[in-house]
Amino acid sequence: MENYFLFIFMAIMLIILPGPDTAIITKNTISKKKAAGMQTTLGTLVALLIHTLAAVFGLSALIVKSAFLFSILKYAGAVYLIYLGCKSMVYILKKQPIAIQENGQENKYSSQSNFKQGFLTNILNPKVAVFFLTFLPQFAGTGNNAFVEFLTLGLTYTLLTLIWFFFYINLINFVSDFMKKPSTLRVVEGLTGGVLILFGLKLALEKQ
Repeated sequence: MENYFLFIFMAIMLIILPGPDTAIITKNTISKKKAAGMQTTLGTLVALLIHTLAAVFGLSALIVKSAFLFSILKYAGAVYLIYLGCKSMVYILKKQPIAIQENGQENKYSSQSNFKQGFLTNILNPKVAVFFLTFLPQFAGTGNNAFVEFLTLGLTYTLLTLIWFFFYINLINFVSDFMKKPSTLRVVEGLTGGVLILFGLKLALEKQ
């Protein structure tokens, strides 16, 4: 495998850049709790694994080459991001921001929702598929082991994403006493809602 450690360095630089997944994980960690952030991260990781396998088996290439399939994913992802953003904006109009669920049944549904948000945000983003097809091959060889190397790079990227968000969520949780004040929660919901809407519009307006 060529320049594996360079790949790790470049991957870390890309992972820490804020994106839609960072915005959603931040919102869920602050407005709910640490577990919610980890559940959202898990959804993100599963989506990344699927994108890795899709790239390995050539499905991502099919999506990128097909303007129709690319557009379907792009607009679906954009609509979902805008929906989440608008949903967050609605909370700032309420007297009480999102409360941490106490009921066990509500926690179950909340966990599913957190996971779904992280999963759908990434799986419906065709830019992630393009990224895996353009970034990973630069560090993989072209010999008989190309399949294994490609898969290893994808798994490494997913693992680095897990490590970063684990650190990030714990950092947010460390200052959660201030961040969980009702007034602060409204600001966080408003900011992340606006960011998600902007990400959604940006995705929708971008060309293939």
